[in-house]
Amino acid sequence: MNRVVWSFACFYLLEVPFLDGALASEVKRPGLGVDVISLNGKWQLMNSNSSVSLSAEVPGCVHTALQRQGFISDPYYRFNDLAYRWISLDSWTYTTLFSVPTHVRGKGKAVLVFEGVDTVSTISLNGVTIGKTDNMFRRYDFEVTGLLKDEENVLQVWIMSAVTYASQRSHAHTEYRVPPDCPPPVQKGECHVNFIRKAQSSFSWDWGPSFPTLGIWKGVRLEVFNSSRVLSYTTSPKYDSEHSSWNVEVELFFDVFVASKGLVHLSIPLLQSEAEFQLSLTPGQSKKSFVLQLNQSVSLWWPFGHGEQFLYYLTIDVNLEGGETFNADRMVAFRTVELVQEPIPSSPGLSFYFRINGKPIFLKGSNWIPVHAFQDQVTTDMITILLRSAQKANMNTLRVWGGGVYEQDIFYSLCDMYGIMIWQDFMFACALYPTEKDFIQTVREEVTQQVRRLKSHPSVVIWSGNNENEAAIATDWFNISVAARPLYVKDYVNLYVENIRDIVLQEDSTRPFLVSSPTNGVESEKEGWVAKDPYDPHYGDTHYYSYYKDCWDWTAFPRTRFASEYGFQSWPSLSTLSKVSVSSDWDFSSNFSAHRQHHEDGNQQMLKQAELHYILPNSTDPVQKYRDTIYITQVMQAQCVKIQTEFYRCSRSDIVEGKGHTMGTLYWQLNDIWQGPSWSSVEFGGKWKMLHYWATDFYAPILSAGVEDKGDLLIYGVSDSHSEKHNVKAKVKLHSWSSFNAVCSLESNVTKIKAGGSTLVFQHSISGLLMQCGNCTRRSCIVAFHLSSPEGQLISPHNHIFLSSPRYAEGLQKPNITVGTIHSHTHHLQTHPPTL
Repeated sequence: MNRVVWSFACFYLLEVPFLDGALASEVKRPGLGVDVISLNGKWQLMNSNSSVSLSAEVPGCVHTALQRQGFISDPYYRFNDLAYRWISLDSWTYTTLFSVPTHVRGKGKAVLVFEGVDTVSTISLNGVTIGKTDNMFRRYDFEVTGLLKDEENVLQVWIMSAVTYASQRSHAHTEYRVPPDCPPPVQKGECHVNFIRKAQSSFSWDWGPSFPTLGIWKGVRLEVFNSSRVLSYTTSPKYDSEHSSWNVEVELFFDVFVASKGLVHLSIPLLQSEAEFQLSLTPGQSKKSFVLQLNQSVSLWWPFGHGEQFLYYLTIDVNLEGGETFNADRMVAFRTVELVQEPIPSSPGLSFYFRINGKPIFLKGSNWIPVHAFQDQVTTDMITILLRSAQKANMNTLRVWGGGVYEQDIFYSLCDMYGIMIWQDFMFACALYPTEKDFIQTVREEVTQQVRRLKSHPSVVIWSGNNENEAAIATDWFNISVAARPLYVKDYVNLYVENIRDIVLQEDSTRPFLVSSPTNGVESEKEGWVAKDPYDPHYGDTHYYSYYKDCWDWTAFPRTRFASEYGFQSWPSLSTLSKVSVSSDWDFSSNFSAHRQHHEDGNQQMLKQAELHYILPNSTDPVQKYRDTIYITQVMQAQCVKIQTEFYRCSRSDIVEGKGHTMGTLYWQLNDIWQGPSWSSVEFGGKWKMLHYWATDFYAPILSAGVEDKGDLLIYGVSDSHSEKHNVKAKVKLHSWSSFNAVCSLESNVTKIKAGGSTLVFQHSISGLLMQCGNCTRRSCIVAFHLSSPEGQLISPHNHIFLSSPRYAEGLQKPNITVGTIHSHTHHLQTHPPTL
């Protein structure tokens, strides 16, 4: 681990040699004789009528700058998302002054590089417009040769209100509507977000606020050179099955001003593999590909829980005849990925599972949303805490959801290290989209850049074109007439198949591509890319939500091939909420509680689901009642997601009525974007909800899971192991609610649980079990169980099953628990009531 961590630290520094912390006018040399002047740092920021003027950091955004300079308070505080709406409705101008040394200015070509502008801008240098931007997810390069001055240069970025732009684009689209126009009123959001290439959730979502940000959210620099520069480079390890060997394809993307020749040297020292290649560059932009054949066997990269995550240094050295050089290091890993969709015996439809390095892997994890509404405030620590939390909960997969952002480089590098596989959506969600020429063109460039940026990461195992847009057309979310439907299907195929899919297949042959999620996969393709029922459990992946059905009824869940979204809401803890609220807000019926809830009837849905099995809080102290209500929503959420996840894990080996063979569970959602009710298991700020603690158990490598079926208690043993078959016994205890001592204990015969499957290890009629125990009824006792080795060693986490709802429990006593803190100097024990 030390070697990998050390290697990663070096990789991170070498990957971004001139993007962090550089001062204006500081010259850096990344190679090939390119002089780089970082323009990050202090800029001036002004609104449209000059009534607001301040200094602002770049990278950054307007909201953050206003808060740091004291113009506004915390945008997340109480109702500030509405109070500060004016910021997003205004236009803003960033301005900076910089000078260029004479020896740099005299070089042949100068390019201004904007790694990311949010979103619609016009950029000028010394009063001359050099270009425009319309896509948050793209890098823009503007040639400025001949525009640089001897003295101070003035660079201005005028950023238009994204809300205004989206509205104008929508109203200009007069041939037919492109729904939805606006989010539901409960979201308190802005309209027409599908007309702008920007984080779709920035206009609001059902778990987050509306903050349509503006800013220069990534780095800015000037690159000046005489002959050529490297735009980017990629590495793609590929397995040659015919020769049972590995090679690494390295792609170098050049911007060439003057033709030149040279050599490219590639090396992986730990594998004693190196090669040298001739390089010939002609003016213009070009891609050069080189293949490094490996001389020896490699150690494979495995998902977390299935093996080690071996990472190797690959060095790239470019030497031109003129003496110019370019040097870079990148970590590479060796793994194969296949998405298997093939017939299953005794089941109509097709399988849907991932095979990594030839082994079927059950994907366990969650869905990832933006970490913060203001991306410039997302730190490496925030990302690390969330990814470590996922790994600690035994997750091996996260889905980067398509309504947010393509994550930072550090996110993917950490996932490479931690063995967390990434299902990577492209940033389209829950909407139809226009297909005008300029929209398609900017999307094509976005997709090309993002695939080239991310495809070198072994953690990325699949691309997916969008979130729920196939389902939106198929199940008519937007009330489209039968006559008009072919037009929208044509637009859908144009955008996701003929453009996005086409580019991905050209750029990356090493991982699968899905057009949508949920989808029927190859069956959707056969049906013209929009299936009759994208939620069909016989194919592909499914999203499933049901808030009013009893979540304890496992028979209501779809026995799907792959569950890529499902979940239940809860409220975050009071310690999290108190940072953005006042005591008068701490009531479930307060304006604050209603305002923070962006899902229609969400607060009532939580209480109604909880009330099915628990007595709702009834304290006469309003604050205590609020704490208790928060607590009961987290209890409900944890129990609901636990039951559903265990059902899916137990279904991996079963085919019941033609359905089953479930091979993945990604509950919605891992993290929060602000302090409010949501489906998350980790609160904004990193605190775990009860659900996340429970996830460490229901995602354990070996799981014991119990269900009641037709009056019988069934206990299954589920194993993620590829080869090892475990001999286990199920140990079952019945406890009364009034005692920690077991009323009675049973254990099964030794059973061999199959590797990579689910095995029934215990079956007993519940009525017989209660009779055998004598002093137990459904209401007075609870069943606890786990798996052990024949020698008694614990193999699975402890688990439980209720025989009746706890609200009807008999003998349950108030625990009167106190929590103590021991001070090392005084050894004084302070006690206080437990708080959430």
